Amino acid sequence: MTPREIVSELDRYIVGQHDAKRAVAIALRNRWRRQNVAPELRDEIAPKNILMIGPTGIGKTEIARRLAKLAQAPFVKVEASRYTEVGYVGRDVESMIRDLAETAIKMVREEEQLRVQVKAKEGAEERLLDILYPAPAGKTRRATTIDADGNIEIAGSDTHSETREKLRKLLRDGYLNDREVEIEVTAQAAPMLEVLTPQGMEEMGANMKELFSQIMPKKSRRRKLKVPEALEILAQEEAARLVDMENVTREAVRRAEQSGIVFIDEIDKIAGRETAHGPDVSREGVQRDLLPIVEGSTVNTKYGAVRTDHVLFIASGAFHASKPSDLIPEFQGRFPIRVELQALTKEDFIRILTEPENALTKQYVALLETERVQLRFANDAISAMAEIAAQVNARSENIGARRLHTVLERLLEDLSFSAPERGGQAVDIDAEYVHSRLDPILKNEDLSRYIL
Repeated sequence: MTPREIVSELDRYIVGQHDAKRAVAIALRNRWRRQNVAPELRDEIAPKNILMIGPTGIGKTEIARRLAKLAQAPFVKVEASRYTEVGYVGRDVESMIRDLAETAIKMVREEEQLRVQVKAKEGAEERLLDILYPAPAGKTRRATTIDADGNIEIAGSDTHSETREKLRKLLRDGYLNDREVEIEVTAQAAPMLEVLTPQGMEEMGANMKELFSQIMPKKSRRRKLKVPEALEILAQEEAARLVDMENVTREAVRRAEQSGIVFIDEIDKIAGRETAHGPDVSREGVQRDLLPIVEGSTVNTKYGAVRTDHVLFIASGAFHASKPSDLIPEFQGRFPIRVELQALTKEDFIRILTEPENALTKQYVALLETERVQLRFANDAISAMAEIAAQVNARSENIGARRLHTVLERLLEDLSFSAPERGGQAVDIDAEYVHSRLDPILKNEDLSRYIL
C-alpha cells in the first residue's frame, strides 16, 4: 500500500491525527522499499523509530495496532512501566521480543493451517466415515457369474465403497448433523505445578512448565460428540499434523526480525534523571536496559535467536510531568521521528461518534438490535454528547475519547437494563433525552468527577 492508501485506511477507524498517520505510513512504506534495495545495502538501512507525544485517549495505541493489522506484521504492545532493572521488581526487557516471537509463531501457524484447511477437512471426513461405517475385516466371499463371452465376473459391485460414498453425500448435505459419534481426543497433559522464579526471570518458569508438559505422557480419552463438532475437532488435529512446525518457526523468526512492530506505551513514566533518593531510582536504569533492544541486539528465545536490528519501535507517552528531553540522550537518538498528537475537541468527538466503521453509536445500535430494540440517535443528541464529553475533559482529567464510553454508558444505562422487556420497540435519542439524563450529574461537579 502507498502512504496515501495507508492514511486513507487509518482514517476509517481513527479521527484526526494526520501527522501521526503520515509518519507511520512512511515508516511502513520504507519497509517495502528496504526489501527492494540491493542486498549489500539492505542490512545497513535501519528503521526510523517513532515517538508519539500526546494525552491519553487520542488514538496513539490504535494507530499502531491498525498499522500492524494493515501490514499483517507481528505486533506486541507493552508498557514501559512494567520493566525495571533486573534485580528490582519487574520484568526483563527482553521478554518483549520473546512475546513478539510468540505472536509471529501464532500468526504463521494460523496461516499454514488455513493453507492446508481443504486437505485437513478431507482427512477429517475420511476418519469420520471410518467411525460411522468401518471397513469389513478380512476378505469376504462374493457370488460369481459367467457373462455371454464365457468370462467369470464378480456379481454385484463394491457395496462397501458405494455405501461409503452415499454416507459421504449424506454427511456433506447435513443429514447426519444430529447423530452422535464417539471419537478419541488426544490432550497434552498439563502439569499441575507452579515454578517459582526470581523477579525478572518469568520466562524461565514458563520454559520449565513447558518442559514438564513435554516429558509427561499424552492422555487420550473418548468423547461423544455431534457429527459437526467431531468433524471440527478431527479437522484441527489433521491441520496440526499437516503443518511443518520447522518451517513455521523459520518463517516466524524471519517475519519478527524483518517486519515486527513493538509499541512501547507509557514511555514518559521512565523519563527523568536519577535522584539521590525516592522510589524512582530505576527510571534511568530501565532506559539503559531498553537501549540495546532498540539499538539492535540478539535475543535468545525458545524458537532461536531473534535480531532486533530491523524491528520497528513506536513509543508513546503523555509527557504531562516530564518532556522527551528528560530521556537519556542515547535513547532520544533512537527515536528520530517525533510526532505530537493534538487533544480532541468537540468537533472531533462528533466525528468519532459517527464516522468510523466501529463508532460507539453503531456498536450500541447493534447490541440493542439483539434484543429487538431499534435505537436511533438524532444529530442534536450526538452534538450534546460530544459537548458534555469535552466539558468533562476540560474540568477534570483529559482522557480523550475514552470519556465517550462513560458518557454513553451512563446515558443508556436504564435502556440497557430494561431492553429485554422492550423487544419490538423503537427508541429515539435526542438532545432533550441526553440533557435530562446527564445534566443533573454534570451540574454536581463533585459527583461528575466520580461518575463521568
